[in-house]
Amino acid sequence: MNKMPAAVFSRHPDPAWRGRVTAMVIATALLWPMLVAGEFKPWILFDAKSLAATGRFLAAFFPPAHSGEFLWLMLAATWQTVAIATAGLTLALLGAIPLTLLATASLSVSQLESGRMRLAGAVVRQTARWLLVLLRSVPELVWALLFVRIVGLGPTAGVLAIALTYSGMLGKVYAEILESSESHATESLLRNGGGRLAALFYGAWPAAASELVSYTTFRWECAIRGSVIMGFVGAGGLGQRMDESMKMMAGDEVSTMLIIFVLLVACADLVSTFLRRRLG
Repeated sequence: MNKMPAAVFSRHPDPAWRGRVTAMVIATALLWPMLVAGEFKPWILFDAKSLAATGRFLAAFFPPAHSGEFLWLMLAATWQTVAIATAGLTLALLGAIPLTLLATASLSVSQLESGRMRLAGAVVRQTARWLLVLLRSVPELVWALLFVRIVGLGPTAGVLAIALTYSGMLGKVYAEILESSESHATESLLRNGGGRLAALFYGAWPAAASELVSYTTFRWECAIRGSVIMGFVGAGGLGQRMDESMKMMAGDEVSTMLIIFVLLVACADLVSTFLRRRLG
């Protein structure tokens, strides 16, 4: 009876195990200093005092506040939150679309004609990209803090904060989506004398519409969450109401607001799914 070589039996069932183990070791070596610097201590959650405080806090959540007066107040605050997010995103689009036109290389006429972008065009494109970096590098919460000092408490600060930050986010991602999508129709329009705006809406847009709309609705969902967070610094909406309830230790009111947050995000996801299906 023939015997198989010993090397066959000693071979590991996963031929890539060395690479996987090495990657895990490297990841752990890189992550551990970050966990130490971030003072990540999850065992504190299981301390007796922490568990008791958590129990008392969660016990106050039930039943959620459901009086008619409170629910009416929440309806008004929810509407204000959605209005802040929608108005802010609309203003962000007004800023992002022109910056997208300037930052997208595939919409460059000079590059299409000669294969190389002219110096003036390259400078304008790079300036637009740096402006997008500047806008999105400052979190909307920081912008909100600044605008609360300038225009005072209220939704205006939240709208302006979302408009600035999301202009940078939308413009960057729009440019990347357009540059990676099918460019034949865009090039045809530009070669035949069409303008950049016409090339965007009639050439690039149909090829990337589903992805652009999907990302825009995702950003609208993020804007709703962001408007809630900015309410904690006085920008109105549900966040401001939650801040007041938290300070009064009204757990039942906080519970109701958390339920509303979940429903808002679920509705935003349904809108996104509906738009993608219509465009698909």
